[in-house]
Amino acid sequence: MSTEKPPVCVTGANGFIGSWVVQTLLNRGYTAIYAAIFPGSDPSHLHSLAGASNPGVRILVHEVNILDADAVSRAIEGCGGGGVFHVASPCTLEDPVDPQKELVGPAVQGTINVLTAAKLYNVRRVVLTSSISAMVPNPGWPENKVFDELSWTDLDYCKSRQKWYPVSKTLAEKAAWEFAEKNGLDVVAINPATCLGELLQPGLNASCAVLQQLLQGSTDTQEYHWLGAVHVKDVAAAQILLFESPRASGRYLCTNGIYQFGDFADRVSKLSPEFSVHRFTGETQPGLVACKDAAKKLIDLGLIFTPVEDAVKDTVNSLKAKGLLN
Repeated sequence: MSTEKPPVCVTGANGFIGSWVVQTLLNRGYTAIYAAIFPGSDPSHLHSLAGASNPGVRILVHEVNILDADAVSRAIEGCGGGGVFHVASPCTLEDPVDPQKELVGPAVQGTINVLTAAKLYNVRRVVLTSSISAMVPNPGWPENKVFDELSWTDLDYCKSRQKWYPVSKTLAEKAAWEFAEKNGLDVVAINPATCLGELLQPGLNASCAVLQQLLQGSTDTQEYHWLGAVHVKDVAAAQILLFESPRASGRYLCTNGIYQFGDFADRVSKLSPEFSVHRFTGETQPGLVACKDAAKKLIDLGLIFTPVEDAVKDTVNSLKAKGLLN
């Protein structure tokens, strides 16, 4: 019986999560990896990952604007019988000038383009990187109930507050489920909380910027989009688990517990006393119900989470090494 791993495509392969997905695939013995990256962005670190230069390993880089259906199709063409990890989605550190053009349109249409190509080339399963931003904010969620995979972000609430990233992730995930149902495509979604850990890519990403800014004295409560934190290596491991597990289906919240951002800030302050971390008083997320095993769907599949303290330490060390912390 052959143990050879099938070919896979990773969109957004040179980003924070994408790079870790590629690294984890290499660790798991995948040898044919199609890396779709934004045109003009730097993929060089992918070729330096552990295992990337092993005999028989091919990381084939495709420059792909996910709005270009033909370019998407070329990147996925070789993945028949294999998988697609759709990680790419626009996310800016600055507020968008034109939210529809910069965030919403590319997230939704890009997802449709990826799924269309996956269907065309008989991809076995697509693992969609959604986000807790497609689950919260949801002010209509019942009081005293732990957030779970049944929660969807309130689009009107977000639009009224100019919170466009949650809008883009919610509409993209809903479009994916609609496409999957209409076209008989096997799609599984992962909804990670704030991702932390070592930055394999050269630049700063939005989720690690949350910790960077906290260490530099930010008083932002993360009220709209916080449920908890998770090590990026756990997110990547979960992606491969969801691709390989026959019984995986639906949405999977991926967080090492649900708790207040203020509690997270206290932990960070104790771990990094040399930084002036703001101490929050009261609830930063009013009414949020804490839960240690909120990601029980993933835990039931066998995922073991890394302690949040380790995720914080790895991020701080990485930010320091890259000169991204004052």
